[in-house]
Amino acid sequence: MSFKSPLLLILIPTVLPILVAHYFRHHKSFVAFSSSSFFKGLKTTWKMRAQHLPFFLRILSLALFILAFSGPRVVVEESKITTEGIDIVLLVDTSTSMAAEDFTMNGKRANRLSIIKKVVNDFIQKRKSDKIGLIAFAAKPYTVCPLTMDYAWLTENLNRIQFGIMDDGTAIGSAIASGVNRLRGAKGKSKVMVLLTDGINNAGKIDPLTAAKTAEPFGIKIYTIGAGTRGLAPYPVTDLFGRTVYQNVKIEVDEETLKKIAEATGGQYFRATDTESLENIYKQIDQLEKTKIEESGYRQYNELFGKILWVAILVLLMEVVLGRTVFLRIP
Repeated sequence: MSFKSPLLLILIPTVLPILVAHYFRHHKSFVAFSSSSFFKGLKTTWKMRAQHLPFFLRILSLALFILAFSGPRVVVEESKITTEGIDIVLLVDTSTSMAAEDFTMNGKRANRLSIIKKVVNDFIQKRKSDKIGLIAFAAKPYTVCPLTMDYAWLTENLNRIQFGIMDDGTAIGSAIASGVNRLRGAKGKSKVMVLLTDGINNAGKIDPLTAAKTAEPFGIKIYTIGAGTRGLAPYPVTDLFGRTVYQNVKIEVDEETLKKIAEATGGQYFRATDTESLENIYKQIDQLEKTKIEESGYRQYNELFGKILWVAILVLLMEVVLGRTVFLRIP
């Protein structure tokens, strides 16, 4: 049993004893006789023994009223909700090579970054009880959003990512180091980093493998994704007349380093060569990284206020009836 207003229960052991003491101190009825011999042989009746019953009924009704207004209730059913909660930092490459349009969206050609934003957004929406952070990187890492469960705010910041926010380059090592810094103090039982890039580390002062080794002591697992088609990719450029034309360029992914980063932290390496494969990769990571946490859900209560209130009223009516009939006192 629990109570909505348990403090009211303090009145029962404090106020009621005071009322009882006051009653017996000031409510003594007696008639003076010259000799006690008049009462020899008289037997004590049940009325005499129960003369204080109306008062105790009044005290009982008062106690029941206090109990009723304290809001007693009994738990009828308690659900258990199993949720999944881990800490995730998403690292997204925003270097100019991500402008290559070798992916498709709704049957139309789209650059890598726009596809990444869509797929990452879908990934975020599938998570329910995770803290997710977002770091964009080019020549330097930039924290787009710290670890949060406000997915609407996270998605809003994701949509703001674009080319040119920072100097061009691919600082994979610095991005990992930034992600480690975000996750090292996190409270989750599982800490995960998802790194997506389409290039080779060519900026920053931190080696990617060295950065990955710093993640291991904090229990951070890194999943790496190499994005982009193998071979030549159509890259948009502006000609002399201001028109957008495409050149086929070769953008290489350092798959060997990405594999070593994943292996060093207990993660996995994936290669995404089109939109479908990229979506499947994030679905796989979504399934791989789930930690079950059992939490108390809703509680269904049986409220006892009405029942106890009716008993209190009945006891009070009993006291009134008995006090004015059987136990009527004549001053």
